[in-house]
Amino acid sequence: MSLKLKIKKGDQVVVTTGRDRGKTGEVLEVLPKENRVKVQGINIVKRHTKPSQTQPGGIVEKEATIHVSNISHIDPKTKQPTRIGYKFLADGRKVRFAKRSGELIDV
Repeated sequence: MSLKLKIKKGDQVVVTTGRDRGKTGEVLEVLPKENRVKVQGINIVKRHTKPSQTQPGGIVEKEATIHVSNISHIDPKTKQPTRIGYKFLADGRKVRFAKRSGELIDV
């Protein structure tokens, strides 16, 4: 069952559990059906690939997905992990904000 994710592509996140705990990175891809995200420089795996017309073969390192429960958003003001809330602005826009500091994330 997939839920609405509060993480979007381009967000800055920190890993809270696992071997990459404490590392930060930018979200490259969001997979809401699997509740997983791909984060730059996190969960690096090695893949053995055959050569093709466009790429040489060999061992390629790339990011694997990580479950959304293992990451937390970074507060833009305090640079600490924070939870995300939603609120409506005076002009009617629905925006995300950091619950730790109240800072807006969507500008």
